[in-house]
Amino acid sequence: MPSDFHEVRFPLDVSLGSRGGPVRRTDIVTLSSGREHRNSRWAGSRRRYDAGLGVRTVDALHAVIAFFEERRGRLYGFRFRDRTDWRSGPPSSEPTPLDQRVGTGDGQTSSFPLVKAYGSSFAPYSRPIAKPVGGTVRVAVNGIEQSVGTGFNCDPTTGIVTFTAAPPPGAVVTAGFAFDVPVRFDTDELDIDLSTFDAGGIPQIPLIEIVP
Repeated sequence: MPSDFHEVRFPLDVSLGSRGGPVRRTDIVTLSSGREHRNSRWAGSRRRYDAGLGVRTVDALHAVIAFFEERRGRLYGFRFRDRTDWRSGPPSSEPTPLDQRVGTGDGQTSSFPLVKAYGSSFAPYSRPIAKPVGGTVRVAVNGIEQSVGTGFNCDPTTGIVTFTAAPPPGAVVTAGFAFDVPVRFDTDELDIDLSTFDAGGIPQIPLIEIVP
């Protein structure tokens, strides 16, 4: 991520009550015969969230306002915890070094970007993971876990795993990790009506994923 990204996480208690998920952009042309031609405009998905649902108290709202002001609205990106998808495996399972295949050794390449695969048989999607959580990354080569520091290091700001020695040709490189989503505010204005908030109204706090 460029310098317009702050390595700080959006308030966790608020993000856990948010809603949202992946968005794709598909063009559909319907022919006179009724048949369709479909074309994907984006190579990958992009996530959108509304964090307003996670604001339960005025104090939480105050924390979000402070966070918004420090990010200068849409200017600076930040980390966001997606409670439905924040680990290399299921959210309920601790990461293991065998969760995701991130590459194959060739004896020369020593750096591999973290990815997470979705699906398996028909058209699996490989999602780049640019914001792993520091200290959670576990890596294995041909099923043998490597030691952090002596065997590999991972940059938590880019998601790049770098080995001290390049994995041998044909070696399967796998990894497990927790991760955040790089996002920014999708508005330069927070429109907050405290009269409706006290009555149960929820402010809208739109966030959008920053594509690596």
